[in-house]
Amino acid sequence: MSFAPGSGAWLAALCSSRVLSATWFVAYSAVLPLVREDWGMSARDAGMVQGAFHLGYLASLFMVGFLADHFGAKRAFLVTGVAGFLSPIAFVLLVDGFWSALWLHALTGLTQGGYYTPVLAMVNEHVERRRRGRAMGLMIAASSAGYALALGVAGLVLTSAGWRTALAVVAVMPALSWLIALGAMRATPNTVHPRPEGHTVLASIPAVLANRKGMLSVWGYTFHSWELLGLWAWLPAFLTAALLLNGSSPEYALLFTALTYIANIAGSIIGGSMADRWGRTQAILLWSCVSLALSFSIGWLIALPVALLVAIACLHNFSAIADSSVHSTVIAESVPPHILGAAYAVRSVVGFGTGVISPVVFGWALDLAGGGRTSGDAFAWGVAWATLGLGGLLGPVATWKLQRALRKP
Repeated sequence: MSFAPGSGAWLAALCSSRVLSATWFVAYSAVLPLVREDWGMSARDAGMVQGAFHLGYLASLFMVGFLADHFGAKRAFLVTGVAGFLSPIAFVLLVDGFWSALWLHALTGLTQGGYYTPVLAMVNEHVERRRRGRAMGLMIAASSAGYALALGVAGLVLTSAGWRTALAVVAVMPALSWLIALGAMRATPNTVHPRPEGHTVLASIPAVLANRKGMLSVWGYTFHSWELLGLWAWLPAFLTAALLLNGSSPEYALLFTALTYIANIAGSIIGGSMADRWGRTQAILLWSCVSLALSFSIGWLIALPVALLVAIACLHNFSAIADSSVHSTVIAESVPPHILGAAYAVRSVVGFGTGVISPVVFGWALDLAGGGRTSGDAFAWGVAWATLGLGGLLGPVATWKLQRALRKP
């Protein structure tokens, strides 16, 4: 199995690979209630394990960007991908409590960046510009499909087996992902873009920081990440509170959250397609403004009928991710190819790092406003959701400035 680089079949294979590699990102969350009960973990300890994964992933995105610049995106993917599928298997076999979970999950996060940055770089290299936004959208949509797949598979396994078996089934998927990509990329060249004379890998960061268009893209993505990662972190708890307020069973919250991941898939594809048709920055401005309006309003609507609230949550997830793939496209088209990996690295540290902080600020605001995890107080949730909107307000400003910069010769 091998496909012409940039072809529809090539992109479909890489998207299939991404679906399977993304499953591990939510595997721990899917079994968290059972793990907490078995190990007697507090909510703080459970959060620390998830935080360790995020920190490891943040570090991996930073490192893999430079590896892709220096060794080529294809080679960086294939080599780091081996660690990416071995570490989840090690987690399943070796984890037995809080401390082992903390370090092993940090390790799994540290090995996952190879499935992301190098693949985006290859899409940028081989897909023609008029189809590139949609291609990036399909890749981001594949991630959302992977999250939904992991939640669905883990839920099915948990009906007849324990949490370790559920994790084991999910842990096999990244290995299948690597094998699919290995076959699909047999005909894909490993491209190392030439550097100007005297330009070292370490000089890439100053070069990125000095690139005005690239940094405006980075800042737009950063404020986008604040809103999106905060949304993903707190939407299940918000829907649980809404179900309790309406007298419904809170167990449906996970099912309803999975529905919003389906909205993610549609949002990624449509946002990327709109960027190809009407322009990159125009698509970002449209969807970021829609998402901001929902961040400032959804918390106050907690008492709405559940079906209507879930529909609004789906629209929020749709709009919040619709510009995500466009951000990835814009930065790839804003910096020279020999520093693209470094640009993705800088963007990941600033953007993803900010996105790790926003859920904490959300929870802090919820507590200060007198709410709680299952509280149905519209004021408390309204204030908490507003922190995501406030943090994301500068995103359209950065994109507007980028739009003006791109118009200049």
